[in-house]
Amino acid sequence: MPLTVTPTSLPGVLILEPKVFGDARGFFFESFNANEFQAATGLAVTFVQDNHSRSARGVLRGLHYQIQHSQGKLVRVTEGAVFDVAVDLRRSSPHFGRWVGVTLSADNKRQLWVPPGFGHGFLVTSDAAEFLYKTTDYWYPAFERSVRWDDPTVAVQWPLTQAPTLAAKDAAGVSLLEAEVFA
Repeated sequence: MPLTVTPTSLPGVLILEPKVFGDARGFFFESFNANEFQAATGLAVTFVQDNHSRSARGVLRGLHYQIQHSQGKLVRVTEGAVFDVAVDLRRSSPHFGRWVGVTLSADNKRQLWVPPGFGHGFLVTSDAAEFLYKTTDYWYPAFERSVRWDDPTVAVQWPLTQAPTLAAKDAAGVSLLEAEVFA
């Protein structure tokens, strides 16, 4: 599986582009191969859970993280498109509070690696989107935290055309200055 890896402006956050084989019948690609992932990224990760969500245009999910049992996430879109965001929440990092955003879509087949210690969120920019992600640890609701999607300190430049649709937990997110973050 030839895999192109592009670093982002946040060290550790990576854009992954698989080799897609296509013709008039359709396409094929390996969405994950542990050996190729490790060879291309230098990361030996074990995924323990796969998640799948579907959301309508304008739904914004995030910025989520688990303060204990921190999760690395390999995310991708199988239908539609999203603007996907990772935020460095490691207080000791020189990049603390900085974010990076990438468009992931069914068409571009890009994936984003979001390492442990980062917050994650996305905005659906198509009529609907199906979003899949692999995690390196299980979901523990007691440790789930959320930084406000519109926190002025983080200042994510979401490509909004109207007010986003939020879940109650996302609307109740806290500011970065109030958030429980990583050391």
